[in-house]
Amino acid sequence: MSVDGEIRDPGAAPAAMAPGPAPRGILTRILDSDLLYSFRQSKVTMTAAFVTAAFFLGALLAPWIAPHNPFDLASLNILDSYLPPAWDADGDPRYLLGTDDQGRDILSAILYGSRISLAIGFSSVAFAAVLGIGLGLLSGYVGGTTDTIIMRIADVQLTFPAILIALLIDGTVRGLSDGFNREAAAFWVLTFSIGLSFWVQYARTVRSSTLVEKNKEYVQAARLIGIPPLLIMLRHVLPNVMGPVLVIATINLALAIITEATLSFLGVGIPPTQPSLGTLIRIGQDFLFSGEWWITIFPGIALAVLVLAVNLLGDWLRDALNPKLR
Repeated sequence: MSVDGEIRDPGAAPAAMAPGPAPRGILTRILDSDLLYSFRQSKVTMTAAFVTAAFFLGALLAPWIAPHNPFDLASLNILDSYLPPAWDADGDPRYLLGTDDQGRDILSAILYGSRISLAIGFSSVAFAAVLGIGLGLLSGYVGGTTDTIIMRIADVQLTFPAILIALLIDGTVRGLSDGFNREAAAFWVLTFSIGLSFWVQYARTVRSSTLVEKNKEYVQAARLIGIPPLLIMLRHVLPNVMGPVLVIATINLALAIITEATLSFLGVGIPPTQPSLGTLIRIGQDFLFSGEWWITIFPGIALAVLVLAVNLLGDWLRDALNPKLR
């Protein structure tokens, strides 16, 4: 008999317990995370994120939001060249930031040029990350002669700056290719050369983290049950070394954009027919002292603001993921 007087069968199964609280969803965990709290507490970081997102959206939606297509030769009018910004007395309202020597709209050229700069930045960082993470995992987990060879190659790599690597690769491609199409290959030459300059940071960071992780109990247990080394590295070690890699990738994105702009400014990067921000600055530099300052100043400001915003996000991410600062 129960407390309330109800007669129950002694052999009956006990009543089901009341269900506990439902597990929190992924969105709820993200909103309650320390990372998002740190982001919301920093107005500088939020501003940098807004500026970075604006550049990304502007570059992504350039064909739809740009006032003109600066790379469509049929739409260009040489009579519209060297027009100052729209607020100048001699300006044209159709061209908010003025035009360059070919009559291209500077604002539209910045939007389209940002697409190329960001694409090269992301591609080179992705290539460097894949190469560096793979070699770092292999070096730290296998050790021995493999570790020595990879790390010595990394030491040699550090002596070659990105500019020199780009010049070497560009010259090699020109020498080995008959009928070299520079415009088609420039994007991949820059991606490959910049990526080769940055992979060492990923490799060294992942190697040091792998040396710590491979001696922990969960890795030893995976070995005992017969999991192949490759799966151990990918499934168990890699997720635990990705924190520092994300920080390096964010900071390297800004460095890659700057490196691409430098190479394009020196004439090794994207050709003038489809210029990036660096190429736009190089084109405008020829007219800086003749009075047409807007041709180089506005692309330079856009490049500086984009790199500053990405750098600020990288600095915040580095501090937010540092457990010593929590």
